[in-house]
Amino acid sequence: MKIEKKTIITGKRKTAIARALIKNGTGKITVNSKPIEIFPLFQRLSLQEPAILAEKILGNKAKEYDIEVKVIGGGQEGQVEAARLAIARCFINETKSAELKKEYIQYDRMLLIADTRRKEQRKPNDSRARAARQKSYR
Repeated sequence: MKIEKKTIITGKRKTAIARALIKNGTGKITVNSKPIEIFPLFQRLSLQEPAILAEKILGNKAKEYDIEVKVIGGGQEGQVEAARLAIARCFINETKSAELKKEYIQYDRMLLIADTRRKEQRKPNDSRARAARQKSYR
């Protein structure tokens, strides 16, 4: 009986939180129980970037893992960015490859490091965060 190894990795973007489960498999990636092939083009490409780079560096070893991502909170783009971060971190955590980590950071730093920017707080006595209303004095 072969023991299946599972690891849970997280990624965040704005208010979206992604939890990725990586386990031995055939290279399938699913987000909220949907295969990434059904996502719109640009979102699909964003989600595939970590896997494509991992395959370029590691070869067929990258296809030995299945990744299931569950994302809650945030909007569509925030969820995609959080899932992308979690997928990239899964590959780094599982393979322990310094070369892959270097490639991710060189390609796009946001593959491994969370973007901590948030929406700016609304200011008192105004309906927006910045830029006061214009006055016409008529």
